[in-house]
Amino acid sequence: MSSIKLYPARPEKVYFFGTCLIDMFFPEAGLDGIRLLEREGIEVLYPDDQTCCGQPAYTSGYHDEARSVAEAQLDLFPEPWPIIVPSGSCGGMMRTHYGQLFAGTAREDQARQVASRVFELTEFLVHVCHLKLSDQGEPQKLAMHTSCSARREMGLAETGPALLAQLGQVELVEQARASECCGFGGTFAVRHPEVSAAMVEDKARAIEEAGADHFVTSDCGCLMNIGGRLEHQKRELKGEHIASYLWRRTS
Repeated sequence: MSSIKLYPARPEKVYFFGTCLIDMFFPEAGLDGIRLLEREGIEVLYPDDQTCCGQPAYTSGYHDEARSVAEAQLDLFPEPWPIIVPSGSCGGMMRTHYGQLFAGTAREDQARQVASRVFELTEFLVHVCHLKLSDQGEPQKLAMHTSCSARREMGLAETGPALLAQLGQVELVEQARASECCGFGGTFAVRHPEVSAAMVEDKARAIEEAGADHFVTSDCGCLMNIGGRLEHQKRELKGEHIASYLWRRTS
């Protein structure tokens, strides 16, 4: 079950929080997420001054620095529209931790109000848009990796597969130990590179052994980690953000 029990009716407008990794490495994933929302008749507002959600500093124990970064985001969403985040990691930070991060400060009420409007993209497409898809692609065996934050902090292990299950030409294959981490973990991969490398190798091998032709994930950190491992070793399996995959196969 998702951590939000009651979902709103489909709004006229939403805000889109693009995330650092989409901004720097996977801009097309962000654009495709926006296209999916706009195709549903929703106006998407993209605040130009958005930067980082503050998660890297927060999970490294630098709460003052995280608060400074996160505070810069709070004023970007003044209207009561949902805030759509194409990442369970950033979405989890904003929805789960902003209240705690600003507890006891003058910004606490505002932080909790912002947090209450945060939705991960696949969550919003399933539970608010009730998105219906018509597959226009070729037959393919696909694996999906759900990030730890999406799965455990936001409770969203089911929303990505629910969207993919609508694609009639796609066979969603189950990898062994699907709930295990890919080893990225933000700064974890930097602080513990050997452990991270072993974890991502296990994940890449599990996806390959499941018989997948392709893989998707809803988090660009996982995409960068798993895809980078496969590319570095010149293995054939490729991946992409689920927003790009859904847009490509249904447009």
